[in-house]
Amino acid sequence: MGLISNRKDTVAVIGVGTTDFGNLPEHDATSLGIWALRNAAEDAGIKLTDIDGLIVQRLTDYQKFIQITNISPRLVTATPGAGRMTGGTIQLAVQAVLSGLLDTVAVVYGNDGRSAGAKYGGKGDTYGTSADQLWFPYGMTSPGAIHAMAFQRHAAKYGTTNEQLAAISIAFRKHALLNPSAVMRKPITLDDYLQSKFVCEPLRILDYCLINDGGVAMIITSGDRAKDFKKRPVYIKGIAQESRLAQGELPEDFGFGTMQRVSKQVHEMSGVSQSEIQSLMIYDNFTPTVIFTLEGFGYAAQGEGGPFVENGRLELGGALPTNTNGGHLSESYMQGWSLNVEAVRQVRGELQERQVPNVHHVQYLQGGPLSTSIIYGSDPI
Repeated sequence: MGLISNRKDTVAVIGVGTTDFGNLPEHDATSLGIWALRNAAEDAGIKLTDIDGLIVQRLTDYQKFIQITNISPRLVTATPGAGRMTGGTIQLAVQAVLSGLLDTVAVVYGNDGRSAGAKYGGKGDTYGTSADQLWFPYGMTSPGAIHAMAFQRHAAKYGTTNEQLAAISIAFRKHALLNPSAVMRKPITLDDYLQSKFVCEPLRILDYCLINDGGVAMIITSGDRAKDFKKRPVYIKGIAQESRLAQGELPEDFGFGTMQRVSKQVHEMSGVSQSEIQSLMIYDNFTPTVIFTLEGFGYAAQGEGGPFVENGRLELGGALPTNTNGGHLSESYMQGWSLNVEAVRQVRGELQERQVPNVHHVQYLQGGPLSTSIIYGSDPI
């Protein structure tokens, strides 16, 4: 099966770009997105004016963006700022190229959350969770509180431990030490993790993602054009998404059923089995999410995600290197975008010290209310 039924068309990423990450008060979200897009265009060896489709996320002023870059896209659209929208934003770009109406589509993300003082949850939450309708009267005012409760349930049901969460945090920090762009560059040990402060017990500060400023961009075109550009193309071999929004923030199965259906779709679409995946990029807003996602997408049996992450399995050199850039926990919280760029760079084989050997397929996994998976590969379908 091709990306859409009865067609063998392919799409490919031909350029990726990122900014610095951290505290960048001289930039707003728009300028961060422009910085990233310019880097992506340089990476692809094209001019900004070659772009005929623009999809932006978290950028409030697409008109200013277009005026500054002087592009004239035939498609302009914007998606909401929540990280759950990342996979769907890329999916829109894929569909736009497959339609044949556009040749070169840029997806662009800019986030000035740190310098703007962004807070997730609380009375001022604006990121589309609607949590205030059900949870706020009872003190559940943040995503961290919801994930803490979900982890407590998983621990009570399956025996999952904080030491297993620590294995995730430590693994991704080890990867960040090899990434000059990562915000967190100090090694951590199990003792460091266990001595770190609680934010919402049983989750500690080292279980939480990092709110920072930064921008990310990807440029996508059709497979038949992809070999004409500067870098070796990376093909989007499968992409699938399913909503479980109606189940609320705390589904009884931790989102397992929804992720299972997405997993089936993406592997059938791509023709790539789990055994052919050499690296994972998992949306890690909190450490428990990694465990839920590994189980949901079938890399670990249901209830066995805790033991699965032990003994360096997710580390470089382990059985399934994951979030080789440091992820949201140690590189920066770019709401899934930098994980997709890392997947592209892994398939290209250009990451030096943090390169996974002989990579042909990398899978992006996003659990949560909009579960998404993307399989990136070195060859077309």
